[in-house]
Amino acid sequence: MQHPAVPELAHTVDRPWATRPIHWVATAAALAAVVAVSGFLQPDHATAAQTDDPEPQPRSAPAPAPDPAAVTYPLECGPVKAVVAKKATGDLDGDGRPETVAAVHCQAGSGSPPDAVYVITRPREGEPRVVATLLDAKDRRTVGALAVRGGAVTATLLGYSSPDVPRYRPDLREEAKWRWQNGAFTRSTPDKARTV
Repeated sequence: MQHPAVPELAHTVDRPWATRPIHWVATAAALAAVVAVSGFLQPDHATAAQTDDPEPQPRSAPAPAPDPAAVTYPLECGPVKAVVAKKATGDLDGDGRPETVAAVHCQAGSGSPPDAVYVITRPREGEPRVVATLLDAKDRRTVGALAVRGGAVTATLLGYSSPDVPRYRPDLREEAKWRWQNGAFTRSTPDKARTV
């Protein structure tokens, strides 16, 4: 009795569609190429249109510093008016809103009238107003320089050692610094004058 022909084992069959190592290399290369190309074809996340998001809102502009010309100063000038000689702006109390510091004196025809230094703030509602006096005109000093840096007010104050010194030629100079601390402006430099 003859047995029907037994097919050969699968691993010994020479099939034209059987895989070989070169096929795996070609498949891997093709797959890598597809992945690389798809990476270049993705939309840029930073510029892709997004229709679900609302329109971006414009940022509100920071509050302007108070205008020193819009304030009435507690300075007695008689028939003449008060003049802002110098000004500086910056946030002195850390609330994110700038204050203005103004050196103000009475308008004079000649000489160097003494300055007063005031801090001006603008409330969230209302007009600018003077909230502190850093230097009184009675101290008989002229402000040579005025600045706001790092939340502190700095000033160069010029003065006179005697009534005999001409008013146009101050012979004393001092550096002053004020900072907002514990609800008030405190002067942190010694109140000592030196001859110039």
